[in-house]
Amino acid sequence: MVAPIALFAYKRPSELTKTLAALQANHLASESELYVFVDGPRSEKDVLKVEQVRQIVREITGFKTVHRMISDHNIGCADSIIQGVTQVLKVHPTVIVVEDDIVTTPNFLDFINQSLAQYADDKRVFSIGGYTFPFKKPDGYQADGYFFGRHCAWGWGIWADRWQEIDWNITDFQQFMNDSGQRRAFNRAGMDMVRMLRKTMEGKLDAWDIRVCYNIFKKGKQTLYPTVSKVENIGFYSADGMNTNVYNRFKTVLDPGLKREFLFTKQVTEEDLFARQFRWKYSLQVRIFAKMLTYAGLR
Repeated sequence: MVAPIALFAYKRPSELTKTLAALQANHLASESELYVFVDGPRSEKDVLKVEQVRQIVREITGFKTVHRMISDHNIGCADSIIQGVTQVLKVHPTVIVVEDDIVTTPNFLDFINQSLAQYADDKRVFSIGGYTFPFKKPDGYQADGYFFGRHCAWGWGIWADRWQEIDWNITDFQQFMNDSGQRRAFNRAGMDMVRMLRKTMEGKLDAWDIRVCYNIFKKGKQTLYPTVSKVENIGFYSADGMNTNVYNRFKTVLDPGLKREFLFTKQVTEEDLFARQFRWKYSLQVRIFAKMLTYAGLR
């Protein structure tokens, strides 16, 4: 069964056009149901671009079915995604999620769908990611994916039963913040973890993905990442990017998109070389260096 796609858009018509073109070029596009969620304008200055996005969405073709959910008011980034994914998973067992600044390779849907089928009954696997840094593979590593305990928010898939496990309110937040050992453990998935969770809980960051990361951490689950990226985030160069106006330290090497059958590992654990490279990419040193390049005007 081919998973439906949930596409989230707001006020980036140019980026959405590229995102849609890439999705339409996927081998499985014509077999996939597409649910498009368009958030409403936050202020008067957003009205024109939101309307341009709505017009693009009205004209979408190339998928099995297109369901259009266009909001007349602003829901917000996090709530829009949480509500939209929840809506789709009420009628489907799985979903593939893409935002309007994500360009996918032609085999992105193949990889996510096969991964969802492969690990459907293995509850150690919480979600499937489409993006990866261009990491070095361990010698002799044959699988097309690796595991790490951090959710991938750039083109991803999930099962309804895993989604239903998420505590969006983070009810144990204060207990967690009072436990230095837990904070250190959470930051092993990246030195930005605790900081982002705190900002989200304080209402300073409109984020949904850090809450997914926290639930993965608390439950000891894993996310499957591809060994070669099936996704590129183009939002770093967008004037209308909601969260990106910085040096892009996430540049990657994209899969050519020709391979359509993938080999999966049965070892649902973090492989040491991948894990060390992943932690380095989210280390304080790399973040500081990226900020220096941002201040220097590099993108």
